[in-house]
Amino acid sequence: MNFLELSKICFGTGTGCVIKRQILTERHPTMIDLKKIDYAALDRPEITMSLFHPREAWGASAPHPAVQDVRIPVEKDIAVGAQVHMAGQAHPVILYFHGNGEIVEDYLDLAMIYLQLGLNFFPVDYRGYGHSTGSPTVTTMMRDAHVIFEYVRSWMKEQDFTGPLIVMGRSLGSASALELASCYAEKIDGLIIESGFAHTRSILSILGINMAALGIREEDGFRNLDKMRTFGKPALVIHAERDHILPFSDGEALFEACPAADKTFLGIPRANHNDIFIVGLKEYMRAVKGLSERLSSKKVIS
Repeated sequence: MNFLELSKICFGTGTGCVIKRQILTERHPTMIDLKKIDYAALDRPEITMSLFHPREAWGASAPHPAVQDVRIPVEKDIAVGAQVHMAGQAHPVILYFHGNGEIVEDYLDLAMIYLQLGLNFFPVDYRGYGHSTGSPTVTTMMRDAHVIFEYVRSWMKEQDFTGPLIVMGRSLGSASALELASCYAEKIDGLIIESGFAHTRSILSILGINMAALGIREEDGFRNLDKMRTFGKPALVIHAERDHILPFSDGEALFEACPAADKTFLGIPRANHNDIFIVGLKEYMRAVKGLSERLSSKKVIS
C-alpha cells in the first residue's frame, strides 16, 4: 500500500474515517531509513514526562467546508491527527508542527487568518495529542515527521495542489521542522522557525532536566543548529524578544546558522513565548505572507 492509497483511506471530515489495517511495512522510496533515527538518550521517562503534554480533542472539529480532518498512519495501528485548511490548489501549503502543550484544534482561529491570506494551512499533532493514538517519545516524534512529510507531499500530488511547500515549526515543533529541512531540502521550498531552540540544553533546562547529571551531551540531542546549517533555501525565523521559555538568543543563533541568501529574522518586541500571536500578530503574519509570496513568484518563474 502506497501513500496515495493511504490518503484515500484516511482523508475525511468530522471525526475522521476509521483506519483499518494501515501497515507501513514498505518504506516510501524517497524516505530515509527511519530505523537510523534514534534519540534514545532523550527517550527516558524523566524527560518525556516533562517534554510532552498530550491532551485529547473531543468530537468533530472541522468547522468549515474548507477544513477537513486527517488521520495520518505512522505505524501499525497508530495514526496522528491533522487538519488541512484549504485556500486553493495553486496557493502555498504550510506544513505546521506545533508546541508541546498545544493540539491542532487550538489553531482553528489562527488558521482562518492563514486562509484569508491565501495560504493552505496543514497543522499536525504528535502521538497521543488531539485525535492521535499512541504515546509520544522523541524518537517516534522525529520518525513520524518523515512519514507525515511524505503523506502531505502525496496528498498534494493527488489533490493537485501545486503551490510551494513550506515546513514550519513552533517551539518543540522546530525540531520536527529542522529534521525535515536537513533531510529533504530539495523537496521543500521554504522554512519557518518560530520560537525555536538552537540547543537541546535550552529546552531541557527550562524543564528542570540536568543533562550533565544524566550523561547527555549536546550532540546526543536534537542538533537543531547543525540541521539549520544544512538548509540553504528561503527561511524565516521569528522569535519573541521577551521569550521566557526558549531564549531570544536561540532564535538569533538559528538565523545566523542558516546559510540561505534569502533569510529573514523577525523579533517581536514586548512579546513572550505564549503571547507572541497576540502581541505581534500583524508583523508575524506579514512576514509569513512575504516569504510565501516570494516563493510563489519563484515557482511561477521556474
